[in-house]
Amino acid sequence: MAESTASQIIAAIGGAENVRSLTHCATRLRFELVDAGKVDQVRLDGTKGVLGTVPQSGDRYQVVIGGGVANVYEDIMHLPEMANAGTGSAGKPKSTSEMTNAEVKAAERAKGRGKFAWLDSFFEYLSDSFRPILGVLLGASIIIALVNLLISINVIPNDEASAGWVFVKAIWKGVFYFLPIMVAYNAAKKLKVDPWLGGAIMGMLMTPQFTSLMDTKTFHDTMCTTNAALGTTSCTAKIFGLPMLLSDYSGNVFVPLLMAAVLALVYHGLKKIIPESVQLVFVPFFCMIIVGALTAFLIGPLGVWAGNELGIGLSWMNTHAPFIFAIIIPLLYPFLVPLGLHWPLNALMIMNINTLGYDFIQGPMGTWNFACFGATAGVLFLAMRDKDPVMRQTSLGALAAGLLGGVSEPSLYGIHLRYKMVYKRMLVGCATGGVVIAILGWLFPSTVASGQTVHGVTTTAFAFTSLLTIPVFNQMWVYGVSIAAAFIVSFLMVAMFDYRTPEQKAEAKQRAADYAAEKAAKAEVAAAPAAAATATATATAVKPAVETTTVGSPLSGHVVSLDESGDPVFASRALGEGVAIQPTDSTVVAPVSGVLSTVAETGHAFGIKTDDGVEVLVHVGIDTVKMNGEGFAVAVKTDQRVSAGDTLVTVDFDKVKEAGYSTTTLMTVTNTMALASVTPRTDIDVKAGDAVLDIQH
Repeated sequence: MAESTASQIIAAIGGAENVRSLTHCATRLRFELVDAGKVDQVRLDGTKGVLGTVPQSGDRYQVVIGGGVANVYEDIMHLPEMANAGTGSAGKPKSTSEMTNAEVKAAERAKGRGKFAWLDSFFEYLSDSFRPILGVLLGASIIIALVNLLISINVIPNDEASAGWVFVKAIWKGVFYFLPIMVAYNAAKKLKVDPWLGGAIMGMLMTPQFTSLMDTKTFHDTMCTTNAALGTTSCTAKIFGLPMLLSDYSGNVFVPLLMAAVLALVYHGLKKIIPESVQLVFVPFFCMIIVGALTAFLIGPLGVWAGNELGIGLSWMNTHAPFIFAIIIPLLYPFLVPLGLHWPLNALMIMNINTLGYDFIQGPMGTWNFACFGATAGVLFLAMRDKDPVMRQTSLGALAAGLLGGVSEPSLYGIHLRYKMVYKRMLVGCATGGVVIAILGWLFPSTVASGQTVHGVTTTAFAFTSLLTIPVFNQMWVYGVSIAAAFIVSFLMVAMFDYRTPEQKAEAKQRAADYAAEKAAKAEVAAAPAAAATATATATAVKPAVETTTVGSPLSGHVVSLDESGDPVFASRALGEGVAIQPTDSTVVAPVSGVLSTVAETGHAFGIKTDDGVEVLVHVGIDTVKMNGEGFAVAVKTDQRVSAGDTLVTVDFDKVKEAGYSTTTLMTVTNTMALASVTPRTDIDVKAGDAVLDIQH
């Protein structure tokens, strides 16, 4: 039986004993490993369902799955071998002296994945602080978009005095108002601190008692000033004789991130000095007093100041150099998102909304997103034209996730980073969208709630830039024209100039041919009952098929197991059980009698179906499709009937070696699961035609 995707991932990652911990985000599995040098990246990249891999420093590894990551995660966690993973049973990494040469080499390469481990940790800290709340942020943004749409078409009134309107507003406002508590909880959990402690300390700054300190009528020692640049008011109160800068912390994300970092230092420090028997009481007690006071007096004002200064800086650029700003943002994002470096900007967007009352980054960012989706649409167009089933399925799913959910990762990891030419095409669309939004935003400025005139597209909500959230943007038509321009240009660039190398086109063409042959074979099987009925009706005698009990070797050489083949896909048995032959002859013959369902134009692969339904695949060499047929003299064609021993192709194996490819020839029974058993005969020397597989029906 073929291994499940979950089993293949764990095997490629180095086995369950190599897993210290496993979590997942919106699209990725996040592994913390005992030894990242044990990862078989080639095998992992070849696993069905895996869109990409992201090695990180510190023995951490990410496997990109896409929208179905939660299901794959659950499948992995339910594997029997994962029962003790992450509990310390994995043991310690091997010492250098215990490693093989290959393991030492892999370990040294793993060390160079990130030059600065602290930087990787920082961005992972940001990512994991926001990741668990992406769902509620997306849900809230869609509610905002639908409400704005209904208001714009006069279905519901924009009546702040209506109880119903206030209730609807509270549904999404609650997410952003209490966002600091959510972020504090996640950030504390990431730093191995009691997450409820982080949430409680941040909640202190959001109580009615704390916010009431800004009431100058009640508290005569509170003084307030207005920030002309931001249009916000800041107040200072005297607390036990000490000045405390007061702010509205609702929606703030910088403060909880800073607070959680300080809390981690205090929390772990206290656990070292307080006896374990009383830690449950006194660690939270001292943390709340120490970190609570530090946050109120120092961390909170510092976080607000840092966020304000960043917002003012980018706001200045958006006001005084809108062309540069609008073009830089969409051109930066394609490089920031794959590395996870976009989180600081996402945090800043939320900060802008809570300080300025609006955000000006999401508009230009949307042009990058739609340029990304346009490139994916171009890939889908070519996949449908070329009848490539793999890329059609991949691009269709990625496009749906993008247009409806605003999620770019399936496009990036499933397509764009695998086919690097996509980036060249997509960046043209990013630049086009940036230029359009810069020009239209300057010619048609908008007025924000404070009465200030802003050049550019703004929004009062944190929204995932999808089709559903277009209504949340001010100057909606400017935003719509800009993202349409980005989408169309990227689509046309990919559709007109393609995104694949000649070798990749050949692979796609072969996939299409294989798919067509498989479809035809299924149609033939489906038609068999009708054909049998017709034969019975006409009383035509049909000779029963001879049962296939063995499969011969397609050429002379030494037979080894698929595990020793050097090809991770064949070794995984994803293409069925079989053998690998290290050839000593140049003539490849039919291993069984039947009809050729597949004959690759490049001569590297042949599919044969016997009369009793055994499907055999012969693959000459590894990665030899890239030779484009050079050195391969094909002697047969598709749909031709052959007998066992008939010549399929004559190969110049010296040319194959000179080109740098393996000559190992692989043969599998692709419908192994439909048979009772397929048993290989390995570690033997054979001549062409000698039995190497035993078949039981």
